[in-house]
Amino acid sequence: MKTGKAIQVIQWASGSMGRTAMRMVMDHPDMELVGALVYSARKRGLDVGDIARRAPTGVLATDDVDAIIDSNADVVIHMPRITLPYEALVPDVIRLLESGKNVISTAGFHWPDAHGESYAGPLRAAAIKGNATLAGVGVNPGMVAERLVMTASAMSVDMDRVEIFETVDASAMTSPEFVFGLMGLGSDPAEKDIRQGPLSGLYGVLFSEVLYFCANHLGSRISAIEPDHQLTIAPHDIEVAAGTIAKGTVAATEWRWTARLENGTDLLLSIIWTADPSLHDSERQGHWIMNIKGRPDIRMTLDISESDPSKPPSRALTDAVCAVAINAIPEVIAAPAGLFAFQPPSISLQRQKV
Repeated sequence: MKTGKAIQVIQWASGSMGRTAMRMVMDHPDMELVGALVYSARKRGLDVGDIARRAPTGVLATDDVDAIIDSNADVVIHMPRITLPYEALVPDVIRLLESGKNVISTAGFHWPDAHGESYAGPLRAAAIKGNATLAGVGVNPGMVAERLVMTASAMSVDMDRVEIFETVDASAMTSPEFVFGLMGLGSDPAEKDIRQGPLSGLYGVLFSEVLYFCANHLGSRISAIEPDHQLTIAPHDIEVAAGTIAKGTVAATEWRWTARLENGTDLLLSIIWTADPSLHDSERQGHWIMNIKGRPDIRMTLDISESDPSKPPSRALTDAVCAVAINAIPEVIAAPAGLFAFQPPSISLQRQKV
């Protein structure tokens, strides 16, 4: 797009994904990076160009949230790491919205109404107060089920079951905090079953937004969500970029939920994070496999890969997530104040028996 005036963007967080987003903004002809919030004290005061491995820009990074709130910008690309509890990020987002900044987040906020008015209401009120818009975006959540599968559902007149299978290879991921912390790999099930702990609760809340969005789009409501999480135990020590996963500890997690809809359709969402894809059968070797069972049956596969062999394989998914966020900026800015989600083409609100 060509606006004549550059869209002013603030980058919130500067990990590998945040740095990628910074570079995309810097390289965009109609955007200007005007600020950055960092969590690391060593990055405080650095030029954002140095952080993003670009030429100096004269814009300095800060770890002062108040300074970000008080600054001027059209939109904040909000990319902190998802944390416990899930709602911990809400106060900062409310302040950003009230200050008049649109917020595009990859750390939740995909369908806040999934958690009821007590959660969604303050976010909506803050957006209206600031005449701003909040959008949660990403690949999953954000794209695979909500935009791809729901678009494909327009080709079905009678859906009995929708299945979404994700497999993510964590072997090349370098962050121990992410692999051993948020992914739960390397944990000892004899000491702590992560399927019953706070991680299970965190992902249950996050991914329920996918299920509630899809139910809403299909013109129905969820009557029950049934979890069925599974662990794969390492048969031997497994070396990954982030460290060693010892024999007998968790080598893969499968976070799995089935939502029962009032209209009779079942929605299955299954997400495997693994240290070694060979531990899983051949049907789980792609990034995403998406099935719609009904009339007709529909099957889709989606793989995101890195074409440059000199780059880490994980760069491809990072690029995809950042691209979704950057590409969303014009639509989010143009949207009415409030909560925003991309809507796939409409389908009949009633299941049809043919």
